[in-house]
Amino acid sequence: MKKHNFSAGPCILPSEVLQEAANSVLNFDNLDLSLIEISHRSKNVVAVMDEAVALVKELLGVPEGYSVIFVQGGASLQFVMTPFNLMKAEGGKAAYLNTGTWSSKALKEAKRLGEVVEVASSKDKNFNYIPKGFSIPSDVDYFHTTSNNTIFGTQIKDFPKAEGLNVCDMSSDIFSRQINVADFDMIYAGAQKNMGPAGATVVIVKDEILGKTGRDIPAYLDYQIHIDKESMFNTPPVFSVYVSMLTLRWLKGIGGVAEMEKINQAKADLLYNEIDRNSKFYGTAEKEDRSNMNACFLAHEGVDTALFDEMWKAAGINGLNGHRSVGGYRASMYNALPLESVQVLVDVMQEFEKK
Repeated sequence: MKKHNFSAGPCILPSEVLQEAANSVLNFDNLDLSLIEISHRSKNVVAVMDEAVALVKELLGVPEGYSVIFVQGGASLQFVMTPFNLMKAEGGKAAYLNTGTWSSKALKEAKRLGEVVEVASSKDKNFNYIPKGFSIPSDVDYFHTTSNNTIFGTQIKDFPKAEGLNVCDMSSDIFSRQINVADFDMIYAGAQKNMGPAGATVVIVKDEILGKTGRDIPAYLDYQIHIDKESMFNTPPVFSVYVSMLTLRWLKGIGGVAEMEKINQAKADLLYNEIDRNSKFYGTAEKEDRSNMNACFLAHEGVDTALFDEMWKAAGINGLNGHRSVGGYRASMYNALPLESVQVLVDVMQEFEKK
């Protein structure tokens, strides 16, 4: 049976990417050696890193004056690296928009290094909306947002901008829609939603903003060191970067981010229309802030969810359970999830309603 993978992360990946990645574990570049057992400084692996960086720049239209690096530690390490590199050592101050679990964690880490202003929060309604109409202090070193909230199913549609540096965690929707990189001074994203397996994190940073904090930064936490070493300050997560490179090749092949955005919108429209129409379910996020990546919905009181669970599992659907902090259901529709899979879920929902 074909599986329809709505897992919130690690993400579904294109089948051709998985096949080529599997082959590389046994025989990479016809070397009769595995990708995961050869030197990261060999010309073959260096070529992988170079192509991965080049594809990030090409697909996102990264302007001149920005560097792209791959590091480890996921977005969680970026919660620490961001203030280390951008918050002044003396009188450091940052502003954060709190829209969910991950922005809350990022905010908490930044507080270890300086003053943090929470400009707005949607915690009062269990993060089911994106705050608007708030002001950002003009004296902060940087302003931090989280573009998409996987747990609560919300997504920033129009990014607020600070007078100073603008930083965004795009871990769960990078490459899913067109963005103007020049609107941000730094973007970071874990690979395991739209790019590849867990292990690699891409960072896009404007070169001129670094080295101005007066802070003594530990070597591994210093972006400039990773830039200077071309993402090879230490042994990089070679397999994760390689699969990310293959996924970005696939994305380029289908028409790039612009085409992917159209496909993702079609998937989101299909499912949200059914959630709104179906008498058994309702969405949890405010409609204007709904995520195109993670659709969260609940069953109305009295609905036989045990039967619905049996039905979607029997249809080959995987990973539909909602996060424990929200409950209900969460359909994660990352780039590689085909429209066909969303239609299968909609069909099950419609059949369930008739029962």
